[in-house]
Amino acid sequence: MSLNKVMLLGNLGQDPEIRYTPAGMPVVNFSVATDEGYVDKDGKRQERTEWHRVVVVGKLALVCHEYLKRGRQVFVEGRLRTREWESNGTIARRTEIVASRVRFLGAPPADAKTDEASADAGSAAEAEIPF
Repeated sequence: MSLNKVMLLGNLGQDPEIRYTPAGMPVVNFSVATDEGYVDKDGKRQERTEWHRVVVVGKLALVCHEYLKRGRQVFVEGRLRTREWESNGTIARRTEIVASRVRFLGAPPADAKTDEASADAGSAAEAEIPF
């Protein structure tokens, strides 16, 4: 038995970037920042920010592209996936979260439409992304 599930609650680091696969499937990428507080060896309170790369596919990608903006708080559910490719003779790797659900939290930016508060992915997000 195994389980590959990720849940993040954080803020967008930049506006979502959209592109399309050769088959016309929309794919959106954005980063989410999460903060972790800890006490260092000197007893001082510190904070660390982790950045997570999120990939959204299909109809949910279109909704995220339209309604999410930098700084917006989101809850993301999905699974981890590590991609590998060759670049300049070396193997490059990136671990990312393939989102199956994105919940928009907090107030929307002033320039965003307000009729969509959250979104859930359908079966398209569960398919393997062909790149």
